[in-house]
Amino acid sequence: MGEIYRAEVPRAFGKELVACFGCRLIKSRDQFMSNGCENCEEFLDMAGDRERVASCTTSEFSGIISVMDPATSWVCKWKHLSKAIPGCYALGISARMDPDVQDMLEN
Repeated sequence: MGEIYRAEVPRAFGKELVACFGCRLIKSRDQFMSNGCENCEEFLDMAGDRERVASCTTSEFSGIISVMDPATSWVCKWKHLSKAIPGCYALGISARMDPDVQDMLEN
């Protein structure tokens, strides 16, 4: 049977939590520093780069959903997260994305 990938569960709450601009995955800044974003690391390359974590994440998000099986979740289909790994996700992000980050996500 294949290995199951999942994001770390956030270990902090309040302003400690941030969401990835690419997929809305929620973790603490330290967790993004340690492991990057399990969904977007391939093109955002956040792991170990404090500046990149700061520009690719935001604390300005609303709502949290916890996902255990994205492929079968109707909420994941609705929020376009069906191919994401299990984890906690923001329902929405209100912050404006840095133009450089937007370019990385579009390319």
